[in-house]
Amino acid sequence: MKALAIDTTNNVLGIALIDEEKVIGEYITNLKKNHSVRAMPAIERLLSDCDVRPKELDKLVVATGPGSYTGVRIGVSIAKTMAWSLKIPIAGVSSLEVLAANGRFFNGFISPIFDARRGQVYTGLYQYTQQGLATIESDQNLLLVDWLNMLNSKHEQVLFLGNDVNLHKEAIVDVLGERGQIGQVSINNPRPSELGFIGLRKEAIDVHSLVPNYIRLAEAEAKWLEQQK
Repeated sequence: MKALAIDTTNNVLGIALIDEEKVIGEYITNLKKNHSVRAMPAIERLLSDCDVRPKELDKLVVATGPGSYTGVRIGVSIAKTMAWSLKIPIAGVSSLEVLAANGRFFNGFISPIFDARRGQVYTGLYQYTQQGLATIESDQNLLLVDWLNMLNSKHEQVLFLGNDVNLHKEAIVDVLGERGQIGQVSINNPRPSELGFIGLRKEAIDVHSLVPNYIRLAEAEAKWLEQQK
């Protein structure tokens, strides 16, 4: 089964083509550039380089957030359009779960981090078990200090992953000390191939039912809803 995985939820643009247990091709950049301009050409180039035509795809997998509001919408829109036009199944995967997958060989908890500004982060808590990557705490948006205090109460080793971790490294060390492990630079980019393999194991969802998971509303939307009350 060939699957195309798409992740545009953050600065990292990731496209992967996988076939069961094989990574056929993978494209990753970590740049502050417009994904709406670059995503489709990247998909077309990858498929062309791998000699795979769109009609040969069996499934679409897309990272559904959290992350950049615009970035999340771009990836979801592209994936839904392709799945609908090709009439193939589609699956959505948490962007945080994709990043957590990079901690495959860590013996402890894994906390992927996306900065959400004003002292807040998007994060969740994961751990590898014999059955694979398990969710310990669901994805959420909260103050980093509250998250670290909760983790401190668990008295376990925690691996922090993500390109935004360095923004919070001092706070992590202050609260968790040696139990707070900072991931190496090479595993801070979410891998679209990991996204693809996670998505292959997930049940397909109706293409019209697949929606972004922002976790929190954009500030403008939140203010508008408040005004309506």
